[in-house]
Parts: sequence; C-alpha cells; structure tokens
Amino acid sequence: QVQLVESGGGSVQSGGSLRLSCAASGYTYSSYCMGWFRQAPGKVREGVAVIDSDGSTSYADSVKGRFTISEDNAKNTVYLQMNSLKPEDTAMYYCAADPFLGDGGRWFARYWGQGTQVTVSS
Repeated sequence: QVQLVESGGGSVQSGGSLRLSCAASGYTYSSYCMGWFRQAPGKVREGVAVIDSDGSTSYADSVKGRFTISEDNAKNTVYLQMNSLKPEDTAMYYCAADPFLGDGGRWFARYWGQGTQVTVSS
C-alpha cells in the first residue's frame, strides 16, 4: 500500500520558518522524482518545488531563494524548508511522487499525500 505522509505544517507569523516532511512507503522511493505542491482556497494547485532522482531541483519563481527542497533516500523522505514565509504562502501543502504537468496547466502525479496546512499571519 503506497503512502505519502506529510507533517510539519502549522501556523507561523510572517517572516517565520517551517520544515515540511513527507515520508514515502509502499513503493521504490528512488524510482520517481518528488515534488511539493500547494493549493489555497479557491485557487488551482500549483507547483512549489521538485527534486529529480539525480538531485537536481527546480522551484516556482514565487519561492526561489526562500524554500529549499531536499531528500533523504535512506529514510524515503522528502523535505521542504520554508524560510521568510509570507501570508501568500498560506495553503494546503501536498507532496507527490512522479508529478507531471498535464493539459491546461493542471498538475498530476502517480501518488499524492493527504496534505498539511500552512498558515502564515501578517
């Protein structure tokens, strides 16, 4: 049974930091790249950061320089370090395995986690 379990969300003030974790199980972790996504109420799910199997990373422009994606293959876990948080970062954050951008700009993935809420107050 495949599981992606996110943790680390919470409420912080603007300028604060959080570290999200996503523990994967039930499949060969190294088989797929991993990504973090977020969705705010009334908005489409957007890509935040992706880490490929070779360790290369990419970020949304809105989080470059503030967020860092990393992984620990020994623990089958991907992380998202979020610094200098802003109120506009408030959203449900999801991790995903093997994400891809489909028609119409929608994100799809082989597996999705249940999400962890991040709330940033001004």
